[in-house]
Amino acid sequence: MFKSAILLAFASAVAAKRCREARFSFDLSARNTVFDIAVPRTEIEVTDFFLNLGRQNFNFSAALANGHRTIAGKYTLAATYCEPNNGPGDAIQIMTHGIGFDRTYWDYGYQNDYYSYVNRAIEHGYSTLTWDRLGIGHSTHLNPISELQIFLEVAALRALTQHVRSGQLCGVNHRFSKIVHVGHSFGSAITFSLTQMDPTITDAIVLTGYSQQTGFMSGFALGGDFVPVSSLPTLVHNYTAGYVAPRSSVGVQTNFFAQGDFDPKMLTIATKNQQPAALGELLTLGSTGTMSPYGGAVQIITGERDIPFCGGDCFNTKSIAGSAPNLLETSRSNFANAHNFSATVVPHAGHGLNFQYSCRFTYKAMLDFLQYNL
Repeated sequence: MFKSAILLAFASAVAAKRCREARFSFDLSARNTVFDIAVPRTEIEVTDFFLNLGRQNFNFSAALANGHRTIAGKYTLAATYCEPNNGPGDAIQIMTHGIGFDRTYWDYGYQNDYYSYVNRAIEHGYSTLTWDRLGIGHSTHLNPISELQIFLEVAALRALTQHVRSGQLCGVNHRFSKIVHVGHSFGSAITFSLTQMDPTITDAIVLTGYSQQTGFMSGFALGGDFVPVSSLPTLVHNYTAGYVAPRSSVGVQTNFFAQGDFDPKMLTIATKNQQPAALGELLTLGSTGTMSPYGGAVQIITGERDIPFCGGDCFNTKSIAGSAPNLLETSRSNFANAHNFSATVVPHAGHGLNFQYSCRFTYKAMLDFLQYNL
């Protein structure tokens, strides 16, 4: 078991980095699904939504779908660019956070010297770009059902990536030789979908807190104790009806933290600073299929005790009739063109990989993979 003393051992290893905040405005469009549902506003209505979302052998999204509509407009993305003190790296990692967080997930304030993935990437010579997904944090907030769906968020990540490729990121006159996309959870789903839309846009992808097994999402939906943001004083003034979040640390722990692998103070802080999910995101999470023509390097890395993508045990393969050594490996055939595919299960870790004591194992596995494949 990891101990708090381990954190102190790394106190002197803080990355020498310089960072700057940025805002990017893009014209975006996407073909969204029209869902025939009134916005759930009360706790009863939100609970009903999740009870339907968690039903076995029932596609709630398909039951609500009523055609498609093109969404278009100008949207602003809030981001943070970091680079080593000695200047931009040859490669840049573009990081997309998942549900429950904003871009600080990658460079968290609590025990930053230990938990920050950005710091580890900087130490390895990378530049980094973290961004608030559309509808979250300081990026443009949208209608949480009709607009805020995975399709528009993929379009946003593509536009952001194309801007990075232009060589004028945050006033840095530098063209990166390699671009890597890193995602967590819903951010991994967005990253995966990006490779379907544009298979040549990135040199490597790292999908954290992710698998393509869809049978466990009900545990996340029903275990999270989701309520409307109107019930949460920390969120009610920044988000509208149609956004939801766990009522307390109980839901946050259930969905993101594994027994024995976290600091209770981290759970408290993560709950205090949590960001909501939009119902449109939850309804479109599984809308992108499983196959990708992507030909670069692919790593899927997920905690052994991950709830939404492994049902709490990535090594229990009964649901796939024992056809692979772990649940992540089933994606290998879905990346048939990838020049390298790696599946890594992080021992004892939960869904929120960056917030576990075991994050150092995770970061080393990610950076070793990239060093080998770039």
